[in-house]
Amino acid sequence: MSLSSLGIFHTVIGISAIMGAIIGFVKYGKINLSTLSGKVYFYATLVTSVTALGISKHGGFNAGHVFSLFIIVLIVVAYYLFTKKKESRRTRYFENFLLSFSFFLSLIPTVNETLTRVPIGHPLAEDIKDPIIGQTLLVLLILFIVGSIFQFMKQKKINSEIY
Repeated sequence: MSLSSLGIFHTVIGISAIMGAIIGFVKYGKINLSTLSGKVYFYATLVTSVTALGISKHGGFNAGHVFSLFIIVLIVVAYYLFTKKKESRRTRYFENFLLSFSFFLSLIPTVNETLTRVPIGHPLAEDIKDPIIGQTLLVLLILFIVGSIFQFMKQKKINSEIY
């Protein structure tokens, strides 16, 4: 299955969002909206989620569209907390969680689409029910949980040092 022009644009921007998040996690332990990698994640995720609304492999409104809308809500709320609630120590926990959760959710369709398309001509998975997709998503869920705990502990330490 080939990609449309919108699909190609969506994929390229989506890859930049993933790279922004990964750089943020490695450098800061979170997606930090005050840094270039955090800004790349935010804007690229917003564009990727909006363009996903114009893509449908199976026709019509589907679960992928719901994910996109939910991800938009998560990152917009996180951005609001980042810009309007700078002084609130408690807000940083929610901001970190919302951004990490949006990243995790964006990986669900990404894993499905990637594993059912790559390598071209002989993809790793036949469809969404393939065990490799479920196993990959389970690993990502575990990483998300462990990462969220790490972020909570790190933010707690930061909060105690500030005040």
